[in-house]
Amino acid sequence: MDLSIVISLLNEEESLPELLDWIKRVMDKNHYSYEIILIDDGSTDNSWKIIEQYSKKNSAVKGIKFRRNYGKSAALYTGFEMAKGHVVITMDADLQDSPDEIPELYRMITDEGYDLVSGWKKKRKDPVLSKNLPSKLFNWTARKIHGLKLHDMNCGLKAYRLNVVKSVEVYGDMQRFIPVLAKNAGFKNIGEKVVEHRARKYGYSKFGLERFINGFLDLLTLSFMSKFGKRPMHFFGLIGTFSFFFGFVILAYLTFAKFAYHAYKMTERPLFFLGLLLIIFGTQLFLTGFLAELVSRNATERNKYEIEKKLE
Repeated sequence: MDLSIVISLLNEEESLPELLDWIKRVMDKNHYSYEIILIDDGSTDNSWKIIEQYSKKNSAVKGIKFRRNYGKSAALYTGFEMAKGHVVITMDADLQDSPDEIPELYRMITDEGYDLVSGWKKKRKDPVLSKNLPSKLFNWTARKIHGLKLHDMNCGLKAYRLNVVKSVEVYGDMQRFIPVLAKNAGFKNIGEKVVEHRARKYGYSKFGLERFINGFLDLLTLSFMSKFGKRPMHFFGLIGTFSFFFGFVILAYLTFAKFAYHAYKMTERPLFFLGLLLIIFGTQLFLTGFLAELVSRNATERNKYEIEKKLE
């Protein structure tokens, strides 16, 4: 199969018929073998009925319906598990992503050798203050932290090799960081393509400003996990050791001064409380690292590594 098109949706009954008809025209024109995997993330409108109707008319249309809203990451993870196409395309169901972009994304994967191609909505049709500026700040921060030179990590229109989506685990709100997850899994050939961003035709956005706050928190979490996820003691233990060492030096100095000069009480010196605080802080960090190491070593995926090639 050439293509798997994975689409997460929530209450998109108005846009779904137009989107599915548009995708079919593009697929037929380019003679692709394909499947469209629609994940209904707890819709309360007629979205699922439309999916059922189109599935009867077109065997390539497949659907998964969640009992409740789990979020986009859960929907994509489920869709990725089901995908069978050589190239996997993700896109939104609100018609802001154009299916006409699919052939070029497919070509960049198959002909140019990319593992992942991320869309770049260079000219956005969103409000400047509530979406454009926060998105630019978020993407600038992500580039600085992870080193991926992508201008629009939030873009839902992306193309992947099948083995990429089978190698990454998308959870929480990590869907915006799939390129980072792919990079951490060892897929280095990650590219970008300028894509058309269309104004929303029906309904309203399901994401509020809180997604940018959550995004920055997820960015920090992912950065930490990618560096210290399998060796947390290297982070907590190192800082704890330095803290304990400086606290010990301070208290040793105060003890020596006390007995050498008999000039003051140790508890009257603010430096005493700083040294005591550093020792307590260092001990707690060391114990945190030790406990995190125990959890990591007993995790089911503690020795799961992505193997590119194997000779036996």
